[in-house]
Formats: sequence, structure tokens, C-alpha cells
Amino acid sequence: MQLRNLQTQVSQPPRSRVLLWADLKHSDMEEIEKSNSIPEIERILCRALLASDVAQPKQRVLLELYTNLVLFCKDRHFNREQTSVLISIIKNVHQFNTETPLNNTDHCLTYCSELLLCHSVRRPPFSIDLFSSEQVTQILSYFINTYMRHYFLYKYIFTPEVQLDISLSYIGIPEDTDTEETAQSESVENGKRETERETEIDEEVQQIAALEMTATETDSLEQGSSPKSELKTIVQKEVRDEVMRLSAQLQQRLQDSADQLNNAISKLETNIQIKK
Repeated sequence: MQLRNLQTQVSQPPRSRVLLWADLKHSDMEEIEKSNSIPEIERILCRALLASDVAQPKQRVLLELYTNLVLFCKDRHFNREQTSVLISIIKNVHQFNTETPLNNTDHCLTYCSELLLCHSVRRPPFSIDLFSSEQVTQILSYFINTYMRHYFLYKYIFTPEVQLDISLSYIGIPEDTDTEETAQSESVENGKRETERETEIDEEVQQIAALEMTATETDSLEQGSSPKSELKTIVQKEVRDEVMRLSAQLQQRLQDSADQLNNAISKLETNIQIKK
């Protein structure tokens, strides 16, 4: 018996587009600029970006993500348009990331880079020159050190748990004969009762005959179930070995994914330091 390997495929990132005023409107940015405290910023972001109850743990995580992003923009003196676009970029990358429980690290980095490029080059109507090259470097550095560094944490919180459900079917196993054996036993018992009434056999002879019949039926049942028991043992062993092999493969894939993420972050950090 063999189990087929799971076929997994990560979807490609959507096409980048201009996100100016896509989520935070001009009026929202005016309120954020006038706000002087984090609770006020959270109230505005919650009203504009979060549809459900902010008391839910997932919504609190998103609210903290967006609030820290606004503080980053204020620290870098980004204008209203830049802040609105950057929040929309991170929101779209997060939505793409949480569409699947599979590892799509490279796709998220690519999608974020394409969205930043779409807002850094003047080529209307496909792109606008909203960020400078220095600002793009700062944004990528912030994105890697915050969101991508906690990539698996966001994946764990916002994606459903994957469970492997194995369904097995076998060819060549004889059908269950319990019904036939029951019918045969009932017919034997009925015949025995009629014989007892007609011939009036001695009680001792009846007991001996009953014991012999019971022993015969037990032997036949044991002989009939022996091949099935042996087959069941073989199947259980094969399934156990296959599940252990799949578990080892999944563990290795998770380790490889973590190594790839760490390598990607290290390379990007090195490139950013070289540019500086």
C-alpha cells in the first residue's frame, strides 16, 4: 500500500496597482495628523480599517500593526498620501499572506516590492512617483524587521490549521460474513429444536452434541478470521510507517522554510546596509 504525496501549490501574488486613498481617505489622514495620542490614532484606524469588534484578539493584532506603521510614517515625516499608501500596501501584503496556510515568504516579499515600485516610478496610469529610493529602502528595512521577522506568528494567528485526513480503501478483501454466519447459526438452532422434539434424545447426548457443534463453529470462525487478522496487522503496520514518513517530510519542509526565510532576511539586510 502506498500513500500519494500531498500536492501543494502557492498562488501567485496579484497584480500590483495604485493604492492612493484606497483604505485611509483624506479626511482620515487629517484626523491622524491632528491626533496627539496613540488611543486617538487607534480609534481612527479602527473605524477606517477594521470592520469587526476590536476586542477580538486578531483585530487587536492588526490594530497594533497599523498603529506602529503610522508611528513609523510620522517618525520619517511622510506626508498624508505616503502614509495612506503605505498602510494599504502592508494591508494587501498581509491579506495575500493569510490567504493560505502554506509558506509563501518569497511571494510576499515580491508582492511588497512590486507595490512599492508601483508607487515609486512615474508612469501613469500604471504607477506614480510617491516614494523616493531612500524612502523605499527605509520601508523595506522596516517591513523586514517587523512583519517578515514575525512572519510565522502572523501565519499562525490568521490562517486555519491544516489537518491531514487519510481515507483508505482496499481491493481484494472478502466481504464481511457475519450476516451469513448468523443466518446459518439460526437455521442450525431451529433444526436442532425440531430434532429434539421429534426424537427426544437423552439430555447427556444433547449436551455432548451441543458442545461438539460449538467447538466446530468456534474453529471455523477462528480459521475464517485468521487471514483477516493477518491482513489487518499488515495494513496497520504499513499505515503507521507511511504516516511516520509523512510526518518526517512535513517536519523537514518546515525546517527548510524557516531556513529560507532567515536566509532571505539576512540577504535583504545585507543589501540595505550596502546601499546605506
